[in-house]
Amino acid sequence: MCGIVGLYLKDPALEPRLGALFQPMLLAMADRGPDSAGFAIYGDEVEDTRLKFTLQSEDPGTRWGDLADSLRQDLGVNVDWFTNATAAVIKTDGQEADVRSWLAGQAPGVSLMSVGRSIEILKGVGHPRLVANRFGLDQMAGSHVIGHTRMATESAVSMEGSHPFSTGLDLCLVHNGSLSNHNRLRTRLQNEGMSFETENDSEVAAAYLTWRMNRGETLKQALESALDDLDGFYTFTIGTRDGFAVLRDPIACKPAVMAETDAYVAMASEYRALARLPGIADARVWEPEPGRVYVWQNAQTNREETGT
Repeated sequence: MCGIVGLYLKDPALEPRLGALFQPMLLAMADRGPDSAGFAIYGDEVEDTRLKFTLQSEDPGTRWGDLADSLRQDLGVNVDWFTNATAAVIKTDGQEADVRSWLAGQAPGVSLMSVGRSIEILKGVGHPRLVANRFGLDQMAGSHVIGHTRMATESAVSMEGSHPFSTGLDLCLVHNGSLSNHNRLRTRLQNEGMSFETENDSEVAAAYLTWRMNRGETLKQALESALDDLDGFYTFTIGTRDGFAVLRDPIACKPAVMAETDAYVAMASEYRALARLPGIADARVWEPEPGRVYVWQNAQTNREETGT
């Protein structure tokens, strides 16, 4: 079944409260997905010469400091880092490909969750409340966040199989539904140079968007292409460095509701996840139309909506 939620702040004054506003939204969807949960939060942006690598390990004995020191010495790069429960965020001026290759060879048992200038993905197995509390979600600040509560239907319950999935810089996706052509599409994308960490159909959807955008398409254009190339039932919420987007398939079997005020844009699988947001009584509330792309970008950019 699964539940998805997203919150994009148009009012920067709310950014210190992002996690506190978002956590009740995520927890309201716990009964739609009690197996595992995760979220991608955007904030604490690094300089344009650096990247953030969010890593997770299920081994509580992981020596993150030793890993950071080895990365610094082996690649000759600057490294800053901090930990959050089972995760670590590495900030470095190293090249993405070099750091990825080093992690693959030198950090067995460590999973790379996300790479970008702003994004941090944190996720895990267990009830969404446990996952949120583990990472201190309610204390986090940022500009926007998307999240997911999972009830597994097509792959094992694991940290790697939980959402969000990230396949490009600062881009990630959460998904409620299932894709019927993901195996064929995975092969096509592998032939185009994309790689995959799981068998999850949602990772294929994320990789598809990355592939399209790497070819020069905007997020809006990539999602419009997805309406032709992705078969199945889905509601997607996509996070980017600048904002987020929502898309339902042309039949719209999977639920979604949105709310917008002067201060924020929010989405969820069900209205009850939005009910505690400030000003919700005066918000514009609507159900996203089937096959229509909704994109919100930074506060200086007006809302963009396209229909098919």
